[in-house]
This record gives sequence, structure tokens and C-alpha cells, in this order.
Amino acid sequence: MSAEKSRPGMAEGHVSAADPVARGETPSRLVFRRSPLALAGAAFFLVAAIPFAFGAPWFWLVYLVPLGYAYWILRLRTVVDDESVTARRLLASRRVPWSEISSLRLGKKSRVSAVLTDDSELPLPTVRVRDLPALAAVSGGRLPDPAGE
Repeated sequence: MSAEKSRPGMAEGHVSAADPVARGETPSRLVFRRSPLALAGAAFFLVAAIPFAFGAPWFWLVYLVPLGYAYWILRLRTVVDDESVTARRLLASRRVPWSEISSLRLGKKSRVSAVLTDDSELPLPTVRVRDLPALAAVSGGRLPDPAGE
């Protein structure tokens, strides 16, 4: 079994920067999300806030900061499948069929946005320029592969 197929996460369609889509292997659904390792920062802040939280009344509310950060890490993602692209933000979610996407726009810090047919933009959270080959593979030819031969 090759290393590409034995990696945990690829079978479920989860992609990170270190997970290129193997040639000939085209999943039907990919989930672009932040690394769960980012939750370690929230856990560290929870532990570090213990002395501060009990320093005065109402300082226990400082625990809302790491809990909000953890929710943001778990919620923020882009789901791409054969039919549509779904962008999940902190409080909202938007699903757009492939027929409404005309192109992609590359922004600052290698961020990617989908340009819709009505010239509006849909930011794709957690999708970066390095993820474009995987995004093109799942699109079924609707988006060109920038690294394609």
C-alpha cells in the first residue's frame, strides 16, 4: 500500500497542506479545514488563565476567549464535492453549486475566493493557493489544474 493511500484523513476526504492528491486518486469530496493541532493553543490558554481567572470576581469570563477560539477552529472549513462548494464561516454557511462559479481569485496571503457569475466573491476559508490542485481534481474539470501538465 502506498504512503499516499495509507495516510489518515485522506480516506475521509480531509486535506491539509501536507496532503497532495495523488495522481489517479480523485476523491468525490474534500474538506479543507484548519489543523486540529491548533486546539492545543486553546488548551494552553485555558491552563495559563487559571491564576488570572480566580484573581477577582468575573475574571472567570476569560475562559470564553479560548472556548471561542476552539469553536472557530472547529467550525471554519470549506467543503468541496461533485455538485457544490460550501463555505462555513464562524456564524454562517453558504453553499454554491459549481454552475454559479465562474473563476477563482487569488488574494493576499495566498487566500482563495470563488468569483460567482454575478461578479460577487465567496471567500473560501482555509483554502490556500497550495490547495488548488486538490480543488481542481474534485471539481471534475470545472476548474483548471494550475500545476497540470
